[in-house]
Amino acid sequence: MLRSLYSGIFGLRAHQTMLDVTGNNIANVNTAGFKASSTQFQDTLSQMTQGASAPQGETGGSNPAQIGLGVRVAGVSTNFAQGSSQSTGRATDMMISGDGFFVTSKGGQQLFTRAGAFSPDAAGQLVSPDGGILQGWSAVNGVLNTGGPVSGITLNANNLVPAKATNSVTVDGNLPSDGTVGAPLERVVKVYDGAGAVRDLTLTFTRTGNDWTVTGNDGSGATTTTLTQDASGNLTPANATLAVGGGITVNLGGISAFAGMTSLAVSGQNGSAAGKLESYTIGNDGSVIGSFSNGVKQVLAKIALANFTNPSGLEKAGGSSYVATANSGGVQLGGAGDAGIGSLAAGSLEMSNVDLSQEFTNLIVAQRGFQANARIITTSDEVLQELGNLKR
Repeated sequence: MLRSLYSGIFGLRAHQTMLDVTGNNIANVNTAGFKASSTQFQDTLSQMTQGASAPQGETGGSNPAQIGLGVRVAGVSTNFAQGSSQSTGRATDMMISGDGFFVTSKGGQQLFTRAGAFSPDAAGQLVSPDGGILQGWSAVNGVLNTGGPVSGITLNANNLVPAKATNSVTVDGNLPSDGTVGAPLERVVKVYDGAGAVRDLTLTFTRTGNDWTVTGNDGSGATTTTLTQDASGNLTPANATLAVGGGITVNLGGISAFAGMTSLAVSGQNGSAAGKLESYTIGNDGSVIGSFSNGVKQVLAKIALANFTNPSGLEKAGGSSYVATANSGGVQLGGAGDAGIGSLAAGSLEMSNVDLSQEFTNLIVAQRGFQANARIITTSDEVLQELGNLKR
């Protein structure tokens, strides 16, 4: 049989594969996180009809003569270039700006994806459309351990932040150095015990000549300290505190004593009642911040991202996901913002990076290549027919 006949067959197969890859790219032009593939061709073995010879005396050297035996698909590579951004406004839709991958778990298998369309399921887990559970590190009382193993991120509406007893109150502002002697100034702040029960702490400031008497009473008994004002409007001792009977330290170091102005205020206290999760947001570093009914904002979890030495070595597993292979390198877990991983943008999705103009051009190239190889087979058939007609 003619070698050209088989070369044409190999060419048909190779260009059919190119058509398949191009068609798949076009079909996924609107698939979030999809990465386009391209086909690389490679010639096959060549038949040696004449070997090379070296120059000898009066005779020059000759080059080898070889006849190619066709083409084959050398590989199908994936283009991991960044896709465009599409704003969705959904808090749990996320886009990676960089080279990282989301980590999901489905049926016990660890998967990696660029598609960031996640939503909570009935158990409060953030899941992909095909049920893959988003992986990360869950916080314990607002503390993260990103050095530990990853697990499914769960955002349960019944999550509670425990009550925190108040042990510090800060007061700042100005006491009037020319204020009326004996006229008290009161400031009341709500404080909490370890069970979250609220009570009032009353702070009373009374001028007595060049001194200010400060009394604190939270219902468990009153305690008193004295502040002395100087001609420059400073109060001494400079870092004065008042220990109230219920185990609360009132910091008075931020108070001044200038004439003609009263701006005394309680600037903060560190206690709170128990709170129920009301909403959450996702930061650019992948941290999930919960807002609780008691006004506390606390880290609930951090989304894990993965990277590979050779992302092109990943194997597609369906559902816009990949699995690691021997040639992708080991998975490197980290958080958004780490070197080589990228950052997160909540409320957006990464669209497909398919370039339609390039794909339609590839479609034409594949079609013409297929036609040309079909013509090789037709021509070879006509030659064989002529050979058969030599004997009639």
